Formats: sequence, C-alpha cells, structure tokens
Amino acid sequence: MELLVKNIIIQQKEERDLLLSLKYINRLKEDAIADYLNSGLIKLITGPRRAGKSVLALQLLKNKKFAYLNFDDDLLLKNFDENTVIQTLNEVYSGYGYILLDEIQNLPNWELWVNKLYRRGANIVLTGSNSKLLSHELASALTGRFVQIAVFPFSFTEAIQVSNLKITDENDITPSQKGNILNFLANYLQNGGYPETVLNPTLLKNYLSSLFDSILLKDILKRFRIRQTQQLYDLANYLLTNYTNPYTSNQLKTELNFNSVTTVQKFIDYLEEPYLFVNLTRYSSKIKNQQKSPRKIYIIDNGFIKARSFELSPNFGRLLENLIFVELLRRNYRPGLDLFYYHTRNKREIDFLLRKGHRTEQLIQVCYDLSHQKTLKREISALKEASDELSCNRLLIITWDKEEIIESNGLRIEVTKVLNWLQNIHIQK
Repeated sequence: MELLVKNIIIQQKEERDLLLSLKYINRLKEDAIADYLNSGLIKLITGPRRAGKSVLALQLLKNKKFAYLNFDDDLLLKNFDENTVIQTLNEVYSGYGYILLDEIQNLPNWELWVNKLYRRGANIVLTGSNSKLLSHELASALTGRFVQIAVFPFSFTEAIQVSNLKITDENDITPSQKGNILNFLANYLQNGGYPETVLNPTLLKNYLSSLFDSILLKDILKRFRIRQTQQLYDLANYLLTNYTNPYTSNQLKTELNFNSVTTVQKFIDYLEEPYLFVNLTRYSSKIKNQQKSPRKIYIIDNGFIKARSFELSPNFGRLLENLIFVELLRRNYRPGLDLFYYHTRNKREIDFLLRKGHRTEQLIQVCYDLSHQKTLKREISALKEASDELSCNRLLIITWDKEEIIESNGLRIEVTKVLNWLQNIHIQK
C-alpha cells in the first residue's frame, strides 16, 4: 500500500509541477498574497468547479516549498491512510513549509484530519467546491481559525486580460478598438467567464453542459445520496430557465410535483452549496417578512444559460442583471446580509439594494435598453420611491450604452454604461 500511495503522490507532484510551469493572469495583488500566506490561519479557497481555485492556490504558493494532494483523485481517496500519506509527503516533498489540499471536501471526515495537521503546526491551504459545507465544518472543528477567499469565473476585466484587447481611456480609443471591445463585452454577456470557454469559445456548449451535469452528479447526488434524481434535474433546469425571476417554494412544489415544500427547500440548498445557483432575498426591516417573501434565483455564470437554457433568443435584460449580480458577489457583497432586492410600498422593484452596517448604501437598477421614455420613467419612479422609503441618495441605473446624470426633485441619479461600471469608472458631472 505504501508503494501505491507513493506512486499516486509522485504522479500528482508531476501534475503540480506542470501546472506551475504554465502562465496565468494574476487574480490577487502581491500584497494581498503576502498577507494571506503570512496568516497563521488555515487558508480556504472556495468557488465553483473549474473556476480557477487550484490555479489561484498554486499562484499563492509558487515561490514557496509546498506539498500537494488532489482529492479529486479516486485512487487517492480509496487508498487514503493519514499516517502513510504524511510519511510519503515528507519523503517526496522534503522540508516543505506549506501543504495544499485540493478539493478537500471529497475526503470523508476531512475536517478531523485537517484539525490534527493544524494542531501539529502545519501551514495549510485548502480548496473546495462546497461553500456552506466547508465553512460549516471548519467553523465547527476549528472554531473560526480560518480565512476564506471565494473564486468565481473570470470577471470581465480578467477575461479582457487573457485576450489581445487593451482597454484605454475612452477619449483615446479609435472607433475600431471601441467596436472590438463592445463585441467582446457582448460575447462575455452571453458566454460568461469560465476560463476554458473564454480561451476556447467553441467549446462552450459541450464544456459547460458537461460541467453542469458533473456538479449535479458529483457535488450533490453522490454527496447527499439523493434518490430522486429526476426531480433534482427538473428543479435545476427550471431554475436555470427562470434565472433572475422570483419564486416561492410552494410554487415550485406545485409546478414540479414535489411531495413537500421541505424537499424543495432542501434541494435548493443543495444546488446552492457547490456555487451553481445563488438566492437573493427581498429586503425588509422585519426578518419575518424577508423569510416569507419570494426569492430571486441567479446562476453563477451566464455561460450555463447559453449552454443549457431553452431560450430561443438571448434575453439581454436578464443576462445583464445576472452578470451584475455575479460581479457584486466578486465585490464581496453577501446575499441576505448586505445584498438584497427590494419592493416599494407600491410594488415597484429595485434590482439590487446594497447595505452597509445599518443603512442602505446604494440602490441599483439594471436596464439593458433605456431608449424608450416609458422605460426610463419607470426606472426613475422606482428609484425615487425607494430612495424616499429607505433614505438612500446613491442611485444608479446600469445600462448597455447610455451615460448621463439625471437630476429630479433634489435627487441625483447616475446612469452608466455596464462597460464603465465593470471597470469602476464613474462619470463626474
């Protein structure tokens, strides 16, 4: 057995070294990497499958001596013995200062072993594709002795970095360059930011459709030993088709013929854990009202919509809203804590409500096309009403190609192009 484990670890070392030899874009600043590594806490990198967790972990450790174990390897899982593994790691990676445990959630009772390593002074970096499970188990076993980074598919600016396009000041850009950038953004809106599909767009449908099935199978059906396979697939496909729309568990129970609301809620939780879908709660000052209100569902990457949805033609308005939501996640807004949607007393909807502490920080409307006066009036009316109810004066409309400042009844509403918002560029007027 020792020889088999050694062969597995040597083979994984060769894979690690090959990955280390490749070039990647930097997704963290050098000072952030230093702060992260210098922490004595366990480093936890979470995010959806294939979003770049392992690459980020390798970037963090590229100039360090570190051991590596990949628990997406069935052979390692079947032959795992902690004493044999530790002995072999010391043999293969003599004098290592860090240990990287990739996709750790696949190892049964992993938190007990990690806790033991931590108590013995190991400097540990973990990656995993299950946010709630990992953080819950770490919180229970290690009482908060960890720091977490969430990794998502490429942002627009990261996707641009791996292309041959350069974004410069809008005043210096040629019409040809601007057209190329807008074309890239239009593709990003529909194709999303998974690294493989940004680099190879022709692979998108097959790659993301297979990934969607793999997440359902490996991260949900097998892990939670679900027998109602078809119901889980039906629910996942329904949510994907109805992205950005509100839903209630009672509605889903009826439409999809579930036996109980409890099962619906449990399955939705399962679909959230591997970062496939994310729920957004309606804001209310009363927690009970938040819990009773319909929730809105978002998908972690627009590419899944193109790969798996039954839309006959792209719905650019909903795609843009989903893109903005995922970007807000990248900017560390947390659904249900400081990120919500909102309904005014007159049932006008605000797409995103951002909180900071006990106050509303900003209200955001997302509207792909503001060219019709009726549409503009609707968005402004919703923002005015919500501004009055929530005492918030930072009002924003994100659109595809319009940019201006609207002043009305003492309120200032910024209308900005999504291209500028994604780059954190604000107009000053």
